[in-house]
Amino acid sequence: MAKSRIEKSPITFTSDNLAVVLNMMNSESYLMEYFRETDDKGRYLYWDKFKWHVPKEHDVKKAWLVTKWCRFTKRKPIDLLDVNEEHFHYCKPDSLQAKLYKIAKLSGEAMTSNSAVKQKFLISSLVMEEAISSAQLEGASTTRRVAKKMLVEARKPRSEDELMILNNYLLMNEVKELIDAPLSIDMIKYFHQIATKGTSQNAVVPGEFREDNEIVISDGIDGEVLHQPPHFEEIEKRLERLCTFANTIHSGEGGDDFIDPIVKAIILHFMIGYEHPFADGNGRTARAIFYWFMLKNGFEFFEYLSISKLLKEAPVKYGMAYLYTEIDESDLTYFIYYQVDIILRSMDELFNYLDERSREFDEVVELLENSKMADCLNFIQKNIVKKAMKNPGRTFTVKEIANHYEVSENTARKYLKELTNYKVLAPMKEGRTVKYIALADIKDVLDGKCA
Repeated sequence: MAKSRIEKSPITFTSDNLAVVLNMMNSESYLMEYFRETDDKGRYLYWDKFKWHVPKEHDVKKAWLVTKWCRFTKRKPIDLLDVNEEHFHYCKPDSLQAKLYKIAKLSGEAMTSNSAVKQKFLISSLVMEEAISSAQLEGASTTRRVAKKMLVEARKPRSEDELMILNNYLLMNEVKELIDAPLSIDMIKYFHQIATKGTSQNAVVPGEFREDNEIVISDGIDGEVLHQPPHFEEIEKRLERLCTFANTIHSGEGGDDFIDPIVKAIILHFMIGYEHPFADGNGRTARAIFYWFMLKNGFEFFEYLSISKLLKEAPVKYGMAYLYTEIDESDLTYFIYYQVDIILRSMDELFNYLDERSREFDEVVELLENSKMADCLNFIQKNIVKKAMKNPGRTFTVKEIANHYEVSENTARKYLKELTNYKVLAPMKEGRTVKYIALADIKDVLDGKCA
């Protein structure tokens, strides 16, 4: 959506008009009883949405004036500048603080109270989700099923779209390896190099900053410019400042500023998109840095969350979160609220997924416990049995099981061979590869004896 299609705020707080605004506030002070930074539902709305939610008995522009004043008095500037050399800032209304608390609480509970079975599902199934969704958000057209099959089987990509997904998967794994390192320009370039290796969109050069100002963010409809990134000659200096911000301790202890680590991670995400240092791959790099900072600050559960999956479902809202920040005096609160809501929805989806997988697994375990094979199979083998029962005729390979459950190929081969001995699977040679086929009568077989 282009800027011209959004009715801009009629109120701007600048040094030039602040005295006028204060005089207006004195005459309309009674409105302070009704309006705060957010509306009565805790929403941090921009003018184009806000004006439709003001009760009829109140003047809309006066209500907006009070709301803007409340935000202005509670804004917290950070040491990052927009293209006009003004500081970015944000505020933390009660509704935002409540959401941040919920994320931290759920993250802690997830890592301490999840059963061993659920942890196994996390390791085996979800580490690929963000890699796939992030690539699809950037335009990769490969289906999730095909993409996951490629990663699990470790086959070579057959298209640039598949290569983008593989690169993202490698990037997410590298992010985990570098959580003890400080953010640097070299790291940002390295993440980008992994994300874009072998791809050609916008003539991107992996790991190299853009060398012109030809890259603009447009609405995709009539080409109207939504965002003109900072001048390419300023990229290095601006990213140095971003790295300093990322590496500065904001614990609130010893007199320093406190910035919630979730908020800080979201700001880092925003800034890479805003600076747009590369010809292509900025979004993937930004999301990788978001994950890097979350994992670095002890949010281990975020390894298994896919924020890109939900961003992909509503890319216009994702873009609008950026746009509101830019057109409303560099107020990052819009983007922070949007990303926090995405995180909470991602967590809900993950918990629902785990509950569903756990129920399915429990059904197989119950069936196995009533069979003579109850003590013969380990967790991975029981999970393979579950999949085999669900999809008779499905094939499994050693490489797939090794990648999926993070075990060695020798271990995977051993597990599959044991399942063939129990008549759950049947081996079939295809060239040099042995595939293991799920048989149709597994329930009957479960009453057999272990080999």
